[in-house]
Amino acid sequence: MFADTLQKFLRASWAPLVIMIYRMPSDALLYMVLGTIVIFLLIGVVAYLRYRNFTFFLDEDKQEFVIHSGILSKKRLSIGLDKIQQVSINQNIIQKLIGVYSLDVDTAGSGGKEVGIRAIDHNSAQILKARLLERETERSETDPTSEVPEENIKPIIKISLASLLKVGITSNYGRSLGILIAFFFTIYDNVRDFVQNEMLSEEQIEQYIVRGTMLGFMTVFFILFALTFLINLIRTVIRYFDLEVVKQRNSLLISYGLFAKKNTLLNPKKAQIVSYSQNFFQQKMNVLKMKIKQASSQEVKQDGKKNESSVIEIPGANTTERDNILQVIYDKTIEKGKTFNPNYRYIFRGIYFGLIIPIVIVLFLGFFVNEEIKTYFPFIGLYVLVIGLLIYFGFKNYRLFVHSDFIIKKRGAWDVEHQIIEPHKIQGITTKQYFWHKRSDVGHIILHTAGGDLSFRFANFSQINKQINYWLYQVETSDKHWM
Repeated sequence: MFADTLQKFLRASWAPLVIMIYRMPSDALLYMVLGTIVIFLLIGVVAYLRYRNFTFFLDEDKQEFVIHSGILSKKRLSIGLDKIQQVSINQNIIQKLIGVYSLDVDTAGSGGKEVGIRAIDHNSAQILKARLLERETERSETDPTSEVPEENIKPIIKISLASLLKVGITSNYGRSLGILIAFFFTIYDNVRDFVQNEMLSEEQIEQYIVRGTMLGFMTVFFILFALTFLINLIRTVIRYFDLEVVKQRNSLLISYGLFAKKNTLLNPKKAQIVSYSQNFFQQKMNVLKMKIKQASSQEVKQDGKKNESSVIEIPGANTTERDNILQVIYDKTIEKGKTFNPNYRYIFRGIYFGLIIPIVIVLFLGFFVNEEIKTYFPFIGLYVLVIGLLIYFGFKNYRLFVHSDFIIKKRGAWDVEHQIIEPHKIQGITTKQYFWHKRSDVGHIILHTAGGDLSFRFANFSQINKQINYWLYQVETSDKHWM
């Protein structure tokens, strides 16, 4: 608790502390030492009071998890066991040295972690997580302490180091491309400034080019490109090292991490949106990335983009492992069913907003605002080629598959993603149709779930309305629970 309080203090006040130490005169060393001792004593007192005033227990009669905390202001938090969404058991470097774990509890009604227990032994954490999440009827007849030890449970999947390396070197192309483009234009601007300020003449530049300066630029360009992928690779390996998924009764235990070990227990029935994505290289290597989105009360954006705290990621799985996880979550084989294709206006929209408007703006600025922008005009052709290909493949992959048990949306130009939801988990449906689309019978649909939204644009409005009526019928008549 002392280490936890200390790191919170340092994270909140490191900037003023650095400035104070930097500006402190050398003869004030004694005061700095005394001040440090006082701060450590205060942190120690606060940590001790946090420890003494923090208690938790399970109220079996009310089916609640109750937490008491606070130093000056006492707080009592009661969480209904049926509202608990996820339980995570984590271990950072300090906790690993001490031999304790932290346990975080999430609910669908909280923006982040509902409550966190900072120091708990492993055995107590395993028993507590089972009691918090596994609330099925048959569970009550079994003593949770009699679970099969984790080391004797065979994992559904276990991601190898080779698979993580494949994901690390084939992910985040957009970020890498953005850094490279920014670097290229920075070098280009610097060379042009040298010429304008007569720091280098055009003849000198030509001589440098002949002597291999461009080769040096390409070398730096390649080094930056390699460093970008190396950093992403290291981050992926460290974060998801030794990732495995184990089925424990009615839940999935997902554990990973090299230095900071994380264990998350997920009830498959509470998964709202399950997605998996794969690009061209990952397809050749037979690896993909999976995401499981759970319920969250936080405001969500279009297509389910929201706070990542309620998203569980599984990178490096192959197609067989993906099918195994989907089988556990849905207890049936995924089927696509009927296909809905977007109207050709979808690709026109991409051309209009992705090509015409940006190019017109650049041309206008170059001719009427700043003539220096004309120097970038040769890159317009490359921009048209890249964006045009992205628009084409984005339209080709944009599909909605509808089955009686599943709704699957496919999207993406490079990273092709499939998002899966079950009809009975739909919380609301929004349809839109602009007046200029009525004659062509084109409209948009948004499916709202507790884990985010799933939208499909430029669909056949008449056909999609018939499907909406069927989905509403399924929601009203289904006896399945969305949580």
